[in-house]
Amino acid sequence: MTDDDLLRYSRHILLDEIGIEGQGRLLAARALVIGAGGLGSPVALYLGTAGVGRITLVDHDTVDLTNLQRQIAHTLARVGQPKVESARAGMLAINPTLDIRTVARRADAAWLDAAVADADVVLDCSDNFATRHQVNAACVKHGRPLVSGAAIGFDGQISVYDTRQPETPCYACLFPPDAAFEETRCATMGVFAPLVGIIGSMQAAEALKLLAGVGESLAGRLLMLDGRQMRWDEVRLARLAGCPVCAQRAAKVVA
Repeated sequence: MTDDDLLRYSRHILLDEIGIEGQGRLLAARALVIGAGGLGSPVALYLGTAGVGRITLVDHDTVDLTNLQRQIAHTLARVGQPKVESARAGMLAINPTLDIRTVARRADAAWLDAAVADADVVLDCSDNFATRHQVNAACVKHGRPLVSGAAIGFDGQISVYDTRQPETPCYACLFPPDAAFEETRCATMGVFAPLVGIIGSMQAAEALKLLAGVGESLAGRLLMLDGRQMRWDEVRLARLAGCPVCAQRAAKVVA
């Protein structure tokens, strides 16, 4: 760790729970961020300011004027650019020492299989169930913790799915892949601008805790936010014994 690192990350280092060793773990860590929009923006910026050693951003979309109401990694000057490149520019403006890999494509199952295996933590900031289930399947397969967030309208939710712990569920335990869910998008339903900042910031916090080895994660708990009342509810989650995605891996972990 350089003298500049010691100064830049001094407020982390001053925390007894993180210190030099924890910050060193962050500097050596690899994070994969799926989506560079409303949730991905605060995730990317906070992982970058915290000094996560390698951050891979994947998103197929470009910056649109309608994004600027909530997607804080982007600016008016970067409208029309790929979101991953716009987010990268915003991150480097704060911390030019970062190693940021950008992937301007959809994260399909084949790509995720390789990318998740090469990450220490995965943050799902996507906006559709198909991608969420593909990300979850890859995380279960490779034993990587998944920090998942969602936000629409005034409602948000966040949890950690970490099947390295045999008793905790995966995303599919809560939202079965074959269930019929009505997908809602910001383009039709709208979203309260600070909501994605709240949920995305919490995703970054959970990822940093996992990487630094600090505290207790949200694994086994789902937090739901009603932004109208600014009220949190917590639901305890159990692994689904017959889950088509994680049951087999959980059995191997127990064995």
